[in-house]
Amino acid sequence: MSTEQGAPTMSQVAMTLAAIAATAATPRPSGETSAEQRDRIFQGVSAQLAEPSLATRNDWFPVWLALSPDNANMAYLAASRSSNAFAVVLRGTVGNVTDLLEDLDVGTVVPFTAVGSPSAPVAVSKGAMEAFTQVVTMSAAGTTLVQALAGALVGTAPNPTVHVIGHSLGGCLATMVAPYLQAQTWHGVTPRFALRTFAAPTAGGREFVRYVDSLNWVAHERHYNRWDLVPQAWTGLDDAKKWYPDPPGPAANEDVRAVITAIASLPGPHVYAQPGRAVPLHPDYESDYDRVMVKKTLQDFMGQVAFQHANATYLGLLGARDVLPGPVVRSITGNAGKAGSAVVIAGSGFGAGAAVDFGTVPCPDPVVSSDGDAISVFVPPGVGVVDVRVTTDLGTSPAVPFGRFAYGGPAPVMLTGLAPDSGRTGHRVTITGVDFGSDAQVYFGDNPSPSVEVKRTGAPGEIVATVPAPTSGAGKPRTVDVTVLSNGYSSPTGPAAEFTYKEL
Repeated sequence: MSTEQGAPTMSQVAMTLAAIAATAATPRPSGETSAEQRDRIFQGVSAQLAEPSLATRNDWFPVWLALSPDNANMAYLAASRSSNAFAVVLRGTVGNVTDLLEDLDVGTVVPFTAVGSPSAPVAVSKGAMEAFTQVVTMSAAGTTLVQALAGALVGTAPNPTVHVIGHSLGGCLATMVAPYLQAQTWHGVTPRFALRTFAAPTAGGREFVRYVDSLNWVAHERHYNRWDLVPQAWTGLDDAKKWYPDPPGPAANEDVRAVITAIASLPGPHVYAQPGRAVPLHPDYESDYDRVMVKKTLQDFMGQVAFQHANATYLGLLGARDVLPGPVVRSITGNAGKAGSAVVIAGSGFGAGAAVDFGTVPCPDPVVSSDGDAISVFVPPGVGVVDVRVTTDLGTSPAVPFGRFAYGGPAPVMLTGLAPDSGRTGHRVTITGVDFGSDAQVYFGDNPSPSVEVKRTGAPGEIVATVPAPTSGAGKPRTVDVTVLSNGYSSPTGPAAEFTYKEL
């Protein structure tokens, strides 16, 4: 049931709460104190929860929010206005190196003693335990999660329900935080607990699963996308070697299979299992996939994995509307210049109060257009080539090739397309892009093109290059990155720069 057709389901509400946890996760590039970042995230969560078009329907409001000191973990507590319910929401992976290490540190297990004395020893991965410890000990103004929940329960009606929710690593942590909360002594009002996870890798083995499943839950559900690699960890990763259907792809090649084999071996002798009632989500792959990430490369396979794992994909599969987007930089007028130059940043999500950074230097007095799609600024002092990024309460824009600024020039070189993007040795390919110089060289993988004709320099730029012979041999990919070298730059790689050699 979609949120437009009637009252949202609890699964839609829970996944929306989980997606909101990623709001403003990235620290501002020029720096902000932990307290400033926490306040900005709290404001962003508040804005998301107040949006009536989401499945949360402006029925929830934040009570408490805290960050770990390294920004690897975040949790918030929300309360419902219309029901006797609360939500403990754990944030998932946001590209932090610490998160990645926690995800992969499964070769060592440790006792999960934070829940008292189970009838049999319960073990979880060392990485999951470290993340769990951060979550239950981090505080806001000296108040931990347990203390915040205890305070929120004071004076509530009998039998309140506490929903413990998370997506990705947040879902993994939810399976540990929920039994931890159940094991606490609650004075006055004792809550009931529900546990709902989305896209979650597992935290422990069979004893952990038996313990979690044996507890008394209002609901205990594990939602996963059939085409998502992450919830296969660490119980079914080898299945992904048969992904993705080709066409449209990207079918796993030799590099992909090798990476999956390596990841699958990380647990060593430890056997992991998944708790909860499985709720599989089965998208029609021919309509629910990233249409850019379809070539038979490791980069595209992992890009498709990221799409299938994303909060937005899970919300769509559940029939719920995506959360409010954060700021996005699409381009800047004048990619090169000096301090004091007037520049217009084009993109979206630039609301009132938007802050702009050139690298790690904040930009003074940005002026946001009335439609929120442009910002006029004067370039702050700096040196080198820097990313221009915009920060609001809903997050910080990711660094993008078209959002780079070069102090003193020349302007950064970028490749925007290949026509055709497949062919054989000796074929001619038209390369479009930005700021190609007359000195441009072109590489197909690690092989130089034998003939490069620069048709047009500047922006837009155009080159016609002859396809060189590919590097042959066992395991060599048929799809390679095309790189333009010009003015001291090499163009960034990406889906638009991939060329596939056709078989003879």
